[in-house]
Amino acid sequence: MSRVVILAIAFTLSVPLAANPQTRKRTSKKTGTAAEAKSSDVVHAGATRVADQIKALTRFIYLLGGVAKSMDQTDAAIKRQEGSPAVVEQFQRDKARLNQTFQTVREGLDKLEIDFRSSPELNRYYIKLAGTASSAATAENQASNGQLDQAGRSLLNVVNRLTDVLLEMQK
Repeated sequence: MSRVVILAIAFTLSVPLAANPQTRKRTSKKTGTAAEAKSSDVVHAGATRVADQIKALTRFIYLLGGVAKSMDQTDAAIKRQEGSPAVVEQFQRDKARLNQTFQTVREGLDKLEIDFRSSPELNRYYIKLAGTASSAATAENQASNGQLDQAGRSLLNVVNRLTDVLLEMQK
């Protein structure tokens, strides 16, 4: 009989262990509703657009440094009346092209701000993004006034704000 009692006690003690050996509950993971998935996709696409803007702006700022130095030297030569008419004409074309590039940058940031403001999924990030197009407009004005170094600094501030937006979107 002692064998039966020992087996009964052993069985009784082992049943709860065998019945529930898991320490955590296993549940099927749901990826969420289709609306949550769509929202996540929209936020990801928005973050990608912000990252693309950062890449384009940093590339432009890098190139602007060399262009600004060259344009300053050419402008100084023209003011000293050391430039030929062909040099003056080329300088004016380059200056117009540079101003057009600044305008394109501002327009791209305007569109980005509008898209973030009008999208329910991206609207919460708009607060940090707001004003980047205004800063780009300031850079555009500075460039048209020949203040290329200051325009570059204004664009660096835009890159900093865009980076803050991107970091916020990754949370």
